[in-house]
Amino acid sequence: MKTLLYLCLVGFTATTVPLKHDEVNYPRFVKLSDNDDVMQTVDLEEQPDTTLLEDIYRNPDNNRYLLYTRDNPLAPQTLQINNTFGVFFSKFHAWKPTVVIAHGWLSDQNTEVNIALTDAILRKSNVNVIVMEWRRLALSSYVTAVTGVPAVGRRLGQFLEFLHRATGAPFESMHLIGYSLGAHLVGNAGRELGGRVARITGLDPAGPLWNLNSNRLRSSDGIYVEVIHTDGGVLGQGIGSAIADADFFPNGGVSQPGCLTSFCHHKRAWELFASSVTYDHFLGRECSSMLQVSLNICHGKIFKMGNGDIRKRGSGLYRLNTGRRYPF
Repeated sequence: MKTLLYLCLVGFTATTVPLKHDEVNYPRFVKLSDNDDVMQTVDLEEQPDTTLLEDIYRNPDNNRYLLYTRDNPLAPQTLQINNTFGVFFSKFHAWKPTVVIAHGWLSDQNTEVNIALTDAILRKSNVNVIVMEWRRLALSSYVTAVTGVPAVGRRLGQFLEFLHRATGAPFESMHLIGYSLGAHLVGNAGRELGGRVARITGLDPAGPLWNLNSNRLRSSDGIYVEVIHTDGGVLGQGIGSAIADADFFPNGGVSQPGCLTSFCHHKRAWELFASSVTYDHFLGRECSSMLQVSLNICHGKIFKMGNGDIRKRGSGLYRLNTGRRYPF
């Protein structure tokens, strides 16, 4: 059995992490962080921790699914896959829309993105919010985390399939939100479900080791897939190219007003989204090319960026300009 798991892991790793020549936009050593303004030096060519990955592959339920509702906005209940009894005696209600939040690298349950988005969403809408904590993998090296994201994402998809079977909660009322590495994670969850979830929002999806990675977030992962790009420069932490149905590039998508660091540019994606949930005030202007995005000369139709509308649909490239401070 151990040999079989190892062979599966080796094959999985080979298809998940692209060869280094695919990463044409990044040097070998880069500065990254999803949860700390102190940037970490990452070697994009290091070998992943196969011992940790093998254990995660063998025990996929190391992750936690933390349920918040308006009845328990601060004290979550833990849901478990295949524990129907636990779900029925929780505050989960199938008739409410379900919003899933997946954090990024070096993060856990208490990371700022989880707290801010959960608060904004529950203040605006009476929904189930499920924070997926995948800290065991997220606190490993960046290359190891990248390698394991697809498997963890698929397990999230299987958990949502369980909720659907156990409670009747429809995929058409599910919204998956992921920040940085979490964006690719929820993409894989949507793919596991055949692209049936209503909406996926990627908040500055991670760039290094994902440019030509077949497991990255893509438009077919949900009925409607939206991405907010905020740190897509040459050495930015996010993917700078369009990968979704609708791709928004606030302030050009490379740097953000009021920010002096890549970490600030990167996290501005979830800050803008949280603000959009509350105020629904960001108006993107459609662009015909990335050159128009960069030059801020877009003259197409207007389409709102962000918000929590589960029925939202649209496509194209969009540019908008924001302020320096909340609500931007």
